[in-house]
Amino acid sequence: MTEKTGTFLVTHADEGSAVFRDVSDGQVHTMASNPDVTEQDVLEATIQPQPPMEVAWEVVEVEERRGVELVDTDLAPTTQAMEIADDQAVGEVERVERAGEGEIHVLSVPPERTADAAADVLDDTATLERAARVGAVRVEVRADSDEGVVNVRYLPD
Repeated sequence: MTEKTGTFLVTHADEGSAVFRDVSDGQVHTMASNPDVTEQDVLEATIQPQPPMEVAWEVVEVEERRGVELVDTDLAPTTQAMEIADDQAVGEVERVERAGEGEIHVLSVPPERTADAAADVLDDTATLERAARVGAVRVEVRADSDEGVVNVRYLPD
């Protein structure tokens, strides 16, 4: 096997090892040791399999390391998000690119499920993976329980 360069989310880390998930292809890589990372770190890195069996990996180089802050705000969804939600049915999700970097997601849910939906977004590893893919360092979740709208904002630094 050869080196692999990409964006990785650290999904597990303890004293002796770590697990990296490539956010572009979903492949999971178990590190032979912990290269001083913690869970939820995002690395732009190059890794390689460790000889002779090449089942565990090691870090060759880290270009960038960042965290992703997950924020459950008391703020209402943006005007843009509410306008998008007006045009979609319950159960639909609209993804919109932000000017510059990042993304905005608007989820329409039953009003009584709004708080649960917002909590699910914050607890889902896929939220961190998407943040890593789009270069976000902050994921802000806004909700309106009266309208059944969850607004997820993937924000750059």
